[in-house]
Amino acid sequence: MKKCLIFANGKPPRKSVIEYLYKNGYSTLICADGGANYAYKLGLVPDYIIGDLDSIKSDVLKYYQDKTIIIKYSRQNDTDVEKCLKFAIQKKYDEAILLGVTGDRLDHSLCNLGIVLKFLDRINVKIIHEKSVLMAMSGKQEFNTLPGETISLYGFDSKTKITTHGLKYPLHNEPLPFGIRESTSNVALSNKVSLKIKNGTIFIIREYEVLRKNGFFQSA
Repeated sequence: MKKCLIFANGKPPRKSVIEYLYKNGYSTLICADGGANYAYKLGLVPDYIIGDLDSIKSDVLKYYQDKTIIIKYSRQNDTDVEKCLKFAIQKKYDEAILLGVTGDRLDHSLCNLGIVLKFLDRINVKIIHEKSVLMAMSGKQEFNTLPGETISLYGFDSKTKITTHGLKYPLHNEPLPFGIRESTSNVALSNKVSLKIKNGTIFIIREYEVLRKNGFFQSA
């Protein structure tokens, strides 16, 4: 599986997170424009810098000029993160983890959450923010966990029905329509959790440290 990291211009992750991901197959770093400013501060050399280049600092751009492949797109009908994802799809990447896509702009954060769904049929996209990992899921899923892990589930409409096994507050073919009902801060009871999601897709938010201890995104 071909995997990459996409680093945006929001709140940067800890360098230890990036180093861990590097060691576990996410060895290509793509910076979305101003994300390169944070990469520079962390002492990282991205493989690619992609965007309209209106956010990257001039000294950072100069520093990476002969170290990184820099691709400028002037089009304004997609965000820099979307430009990076389209590039990753073109290069046949199967999975992308988005870093720095949440921060002090709520509109940017919401847009980037939507991107996970927008590109779902073309590339597997996950978001890491602070202690949490967000991913989209559908169909039957089973994954390793640790007892006590906080796991939150969010649906989008009443058509999508969810059944869970291994959670403290179970769901039995029930919907979680956004703005009406959520399964926030549910809790794993054992070392495995299984989900059956019918007629749609949901967001699941898990703990980064538990995923790391379990070999990250390896399924059960």
